Amino acid sequence: MPRPVTRPSTAGDLLRLIREDGVATRAELGRITGLSRPAVASRVAALIARGLVVERADGPSTGGRPPVRLEFNAAGGTVLVANLGQSRGQLAVCDLAGTVLARTDGPPADTSPGKTLPRLLDEWEALLAASGIGAATVRGVGLGVPDAVEHAPGRWDGVEVGPPIAARFGVPAYLDNEVNAAALGEHRAHPGVDDLLFVKVSTGIGAGLIAGGRIQRGALGAAGELGHVPISAPVPAPCRCGNVNCVEAIAGGTALLARSPADDLPGLAALARSGDPATVALLRDAGRRIGEVVATAVNLLNPAVVVLGGDLVGADEPLIAGLREVVYQRCTALATRSLRIEPSRLGEEAGLTGCATMALTHLLSPAAVDAAG
Repeated sequence: MPRPVTRPSTAGDLLRLIREDGVATRAELGRITGLSRPAVASRVAALIARGLVVERADGPSTGGRPPVRLEFNAAGGTVLVANLGQSRGQLAVCDLAGTVLARTDGPPADTSPGKTLPRLLDEWEALLAASGIGAATVRGVGLGVPDAVEHAPGRWDGVEVGPPIAARFGVPAYLDNEVNAAALGEHRAHPGVDDLLFVKVSTGIGAGLIAGGRIQRGALGAAGELGHVPISAPVPAPCRCGNVNCVEAIAGGTALLARSPADDLPGLAALARSGDPATVALLRDAGRRIGEVVATAVNLLNPAVVVLGGDLVGADEPLIAGLREVVYQRCTALATRSLRIEPSRLGEEAGLTGCATMALTHLLSPAAVDAAG
């Protein structure tokens, strides 16, 4: 059922009804909004002129004007997205439905944003050119970075990302923590789920929380620092945050590599897939240690799904098995009655999908559509 709209309804409201609720005819738009036929026609014409809506033939004509359906035009523009981790990144061009049109590896965020942003702008420009996609189609940018983010006005490590992006492409930019971005992507891949906890286990450990269908960032954008919750340890383990015995310092990728013959996380994952006993035991124990913290989050937040992502999740079932063991053991019966704990459905695409979702949620909101009109 279409959601309520403002009265009088704007062109942006009509786009939301077409895009999100599948309203397909001018007559239905008029019935829902109470607008007159000329008012609906005028607003729809404006959306068609801006490339946001198209008309499709709805079967053969029986005389008079052929019946048509209104559809959101995903091909009416593009968004540039990038998800940058501590050790590697991906960037892409997506259409207005968030579908990846072109993708390449991007720069890791292991240098300052002042150095990373110029490289990123150049690589986006090169990707557009290599894909034959015109820069004039770009309507906005979504960027995920491995740090806490100030959302107003969008600062990464104190640097505003909007001005250099606007100077190069002339469009607005939207910024978030890369784990929040992945949580948004996984939320999109779990239709009907309004409460989801995404946990990324890679070089570090982080979490993104969807509650009531919305990402939760906290008062200052610092929510989700699951990796810096302390747990018990036989020997003090210093953490990069300055504390000791954070779960990341004990069970994060960097800590696990220090106890493994593998040179990097893909190598560690390959050892687990090959069934190497020591690596399997290492990852299962890491899952248990992470599970201690996730169990507290489940008791506190009561998500419907816990999604695990990152370099050490997927084919490496020992980590998931260890985490499940502890969560189901330590959580209340009610919190786990229908709880699902599963690997990411999107894998590496989660962050890119989430960055596109973040940008498109802003760009295609009724207020933004009306302001751009």
